[in-house]
Amino acid sequence: MTRSRTAKLAETANPRQSADVLILGSGAAGLAAALHLPEHLSVLVLSKDAIRDGSTNWAQGGIAAVQANSDSFESHIDDTIRAGAGLCDEEVVAFTVQEGPGAIEHLISLGLEFDKRAHGLDLTKEGGHTYRRVLHVADSTGRAVESTLVRQVLGKPNVEVLVDRVAIDIVTSAKLGATDNRVLGAYVYNRQTTHVEVIEARFVILATGGASKVYLYTSNPDGATGDGIAMAWRAGSRIANMEFNQFHPTCLYHPEAKSFLISEAVRGEGGRLLLPDGTPFMERFDSRGELASRDIVARAIDHEIKRLGVDCVFLDISHRDDQFIETHFPTILKRCLRYGIDMRREPIPVVPAAHYTCGGVVVDTDGRTDVPGLYAVGEVACTGLHGANRLASNSLLECLVFARSAAEHIAAADRGTHETIDVPDWDESRVTDSDEQVVLNHNWHELRRFMWDYVGIVRTTRRLERAQHRLDLLKREIKDYYEHHRVTADLLELRNLVHVAELIVRCAMSRKESRGLHYTLDFPETLTVAERSLVHPEPDPLDVLRPRRARRSIAN
Repeated sequence: MTRSRTAKLAETANPRQSADVLILGSGAAGLAAALHLPEHLSVLVLSKDAIRDGSTNWAQGGIAAVQANSDSFESHIDDTIRAGAGLCDEEVVAFTVQEGPGAIEHLISLGLEFDKRAHGLDLTKEGGHTYRRVLHVADSTGRAVESTLVRQVLGKPNVEVLVDRVAIDIVTSAKLGATDNRVLGAYVYNRQTTHVEVIEARFVILATGGASKVYLYTSNPDGATGDGIAMAWRAGSRIANMEFNQFHPTCLYHPEAKSFLISEAVRGEGGRLLLPDGTPFMERFDSRGELASRDIVARAIDHEIKRLGVDCVFLDISHRDDQFIETHFPTILKRCLRYGIDMRREPIPVVPAAHYTCGGVVVDTDGRTDVPGLYAVGEVACTGLHGANRLASNSLLECLVFARSAAEHIAAADRGTHETIDVPDWDESRVTDSDEQVVLNHNWHELRRFMWDYVGIVRTTRRLERAQHRLDLLKREIKDYYEHHRVTADLLELRNLVHVAELIVRCAMSRKESRGLHYTLDFPETLTVAERSLVHPEPDPLDVLRPRRARRSIAN
């Protein structure tokens, strides 16, 4: 299936395509994996929107990696494990941290220029870190990383990028009636043509990001709908630790701001959290104050907002000189000024918002899932690095390290022959266009609202039960809609979000303690023994279409 071609954005639609490796997602994880794959393998990279529109662009803070002589692997490992509240896999943490400097060197070799000081790199310090170890490009590191990777990927002769594609499901041999279960490719919805395409591939890498869109308020772009997590579960992979949703403590609070993130680095450089009357409050919750881990800071802000009945708290860094703020936070300053807030003179109104999915598809250090040929890299995966709470700026580090290990494993994988199984065309002969878009709109809003209210920063058993009850109803409605009507991007994302929401609630209900990002009033104590929550794939009668209705049943 190998072939040589000039890397480019595909200009024409093709109802059937094939590649050695199919990568779903064009953020840092997906693009880095494409770069590390050898050129004798043909690679297709799919992007839901434009190639540069992924969550990576929104990462402001930077990449955590040991660089300074005063720092050490041991310190970075200890900080990560401490933040993870007892659920980190120590071997995975050590692996990731030790591979960090190499990942940074690779980025620099690709042309990325991190900010420097007179005597070397300008390393910042963020919440939970003992030392300054966060490399950055001002306050738009993600955008710089993404631009660098896009430029390199578009220059690779064996890589083709397809934009405006939404993956529907992973196709496996088991879904087509075989006794084994291995990857065969994927069904993909083309948003431009509104038709479904078949992409056959020997390997599929999920790099689809997280699922923060399941909540009403999020710092993530619209694409964070948990697609890869839901597809992997439906394909036969285990899912773990979905109750650990990281709520970023400081997102800009303004009616016209679309949940714009105020980087952790602002607090790392001396920003103070204040009540509306100007009183600092973080010392009452943790001796580290503003530099406590994100779960503690977010919970403290949520507590104060509810206690006082106010809309937000404030983050103040106006005591730093103008040049420092303009140099270190140009993007944040520009966005705040757009809304009439001058962070050089006044505090920034902030609230918590859903930010990062610490759980996901269970993988090993090679990025392998339970399904042969299926890999997961980045926020979609549960590697064991983050545990119950992600340490700031470890996310891009994880993307880069595991993208390389997954690509190297695929390159070295056994090329034993398998029985050829043709993937059937997608059949829409028995479904119709819908005239009930209002159903989707209503269900979108209802799902995100009750997840925010019942499965948010602070939970109770009763709230979780209420959420599960509403999920059962929504699943039936969405299933009926999916069964009778042609697919659309909104329908596919909503279908995935419902499955992700169910995984979150199931994991949360199984945890009879408070740990890391999961805090419940019914079980406020932390148990002595830390165990991850695990959801095994299982047949769901609501997710299996009858063949007489449409052949799309093979993708469910």
